[in-house]
Amino acid sequence: MKHRMTSMLLAACLVAGLVPAAARAFGDGDNTKTNIVKKPQSELRASMETMQIPSQGAQMNALVYVAAGAGPHPVVVLLHGFPGNERNLDLAQDMRRAGWDVVYFNYRGAWGSSGDFSFSHGIEDTAAVLAYLRQPENAKRLRLDASRIVLIGHSMGGFMAVQAASADPAVKGIAMISAADMGNVFEQMRAKKSPAEALHDMSAGLAGEGMAPLSGCTPEGLAKELAEHASAWAFKSKVDALKGRPVLVATSDDGLADADDAFATALGQAGNSQVTRVHFPTDHAYSDQRIELSHAVLQWLAMFGK
Repeated sequence: MKHRMTSMLLAACLVAGLVPAAARAFGDGDNTKTNIVKKPQSELRASMETMQIPSQGAQMNALVYVAAGAGPHPVVVLLHGFPGNERNLDLAQDMRRAGWDVVYFNYRGAWGSSGDFSFSHGIEDTAAVLAYLRQPENAKRLRLDASRIVLIGHSMGGFMAVQAASADPAVKGIAMISAADMGNVFEQMRAKKSPAEALHDMSAGLAGEGMAPLSGCTPEGLAKELAEHASAWAFKSKVDALKGRPVLVATSDDGLADADDAFATALGQAGNSQVTRVHFPTDHAYSDQRIELSHAVLQWLAMFGK
């Protein structure tokens, strides 16, 4: 009976808008205490902003995890892989809590963004996002510091990070999470097989990754694009451009570690003393090492300050 009366009184307080007072009253009898967390001013709270970012006449779907506080905050551009099933948005939440704005977008032709997908377009799209963030009105609205941008890419996103940063000296550093050295992969195929066989095998490999979220492209067309640009896109061709900036090389047991380690070694031999390597005994998506991966990324980002 007593429990029923308590429930009825609480319900009445809900209707009357007296929940805080009721909670304190009933809490006293249970030796509990209601803690009211002081929230920051609404304009300074953490938030999520959605937008479309233009690239070569198309519109890319994007969002920004805006960190709490007046900022301006350093920025991570988070680059997804092929076709982009693992978005790493758990890492985005963790990075925001650490004081970073985090930008996520879908390349042209990927996951509903307009336009056609291709590797060349993805490189252009990453540059378009950097240009968007550097526009003063966007930087002010998102409370970000456009002079402190780093790129973090998973799989093909790591490939995009290498291409974009090598062409843009203002990018402060890159983190490669099981980066796919796609130019090198095709070069290795071509060294062992005929050109036709290499194209066939690359096309089959891309098709096997899943093409449904991508529009305006075919596995065969993407394979031919890699054939045309393999040497220029191979990571070994980007060593000189990246030898002076911090690079995180995270690898897993997915078959990509050897190539990424070779790139890290080449950076070190070129004089880069800011290369951090970490290996995780897990799959390509880091499925059972998400917390550990986040810790490694946050530890690396700490070198850039807040």
